[in-house]
Amino acid sequence: MQWDDARIFLAFAREGSFGKAAKRLGVQYSTVSRRIHALEKKLATSLMERSATGFVLTEAGRELERSAARIEHELLSFEAATSGQNEELAGDLHVTAIANMASTVLMPAFARFSAAHPQINLRFEVTNNSVQLASRDADVAIRQTNAPLETLIGTRLTTVSSAVYGSWDYCAALKAGGAAERWVGVDCCEYHRTWTKEACPQEDHSFCVDDTSLTVAALKEGMGLGYLPCFLGDADPELTRFRQPKARHDLGLWLLYHRDLRDTRRVTLFREHMQREVRRLGPLFEGTASGQAH
Repeated sequence: MQWDDARIFLAFAREGSFGKAAKRLGVQYSTVSRRIHALEKKLATSLMERSATGFVLTEAGRELERSAARIEHELLSFEAATSGQNEELAGDLHVTAIANMASTVLMPAFARFSAAHPQINLRFEVTNNSVQLASRDADVAIRQTNAPLETLIGTRLTTVSSAVYGSWDYCAALKAGGAAERWVGVDCCEYHRTWTKEACPQEDHSFCVDDTSLTVAALKEGMGLGYLPCFLGDADPELTRFRQPKARHDLGLWLLYHRDLRDTRRVTLFREHMQREVRRLGPLFEGTASGQAH
């Protein structure tokens, strides 16, 4: 039995579908389906069964998943240990970051790291979803949270403050009593979704978005009010704060990685670089760099 077959099956077992496993592995849907069916034929046993909601693993499938996960852990532990001993600063570094940060305030920092270490191949993925660092979906994750997972270690880089924003005209009309308060419905992350529900419990949104960049665009068009991180809201001249940041909406910005990678030089260099860069950008994240903060 080849490890690559087990690796493909492990991705399928974790994701629950051929399509999601293919996306995770960076291969075609047909490749995952063909390899798993060939594996079943080779083992002369069924590894999965169809159900009303998709696929479920058979007992043999669950046992293979456990075996493959153990093998993966050993291989990744070995890779991390040898990477930590390697003095040559070269190789891949897979980073997952929050989209609205990676494409704006953090991109210059990423570019400077790449220029300083051209032999390290940076691979970025932007997502607000949780990432399985234990199985090396990524080497490093940059995330907003006040409760990082205990299985991960990392560094708290700074505090990210948020405030309520709207267009200048709409906020002026609200304050003058010439407009009704309405909120843009958001589904970009659990935090903004929860805070919006607290501010607008009736949830009578006539306009909804699922990405922070869409929130910014909607607010600029006068569609209503919405929560934005201060580093985005304060940077846009067409927006103004309608309400100032509150401490209970502050989130920690963390750089996280698996314990096995703590001595990997690429991870150490990236962590130290981001600590320096974000320290310099602290006022932007904390919402104190703009005149709106006063």
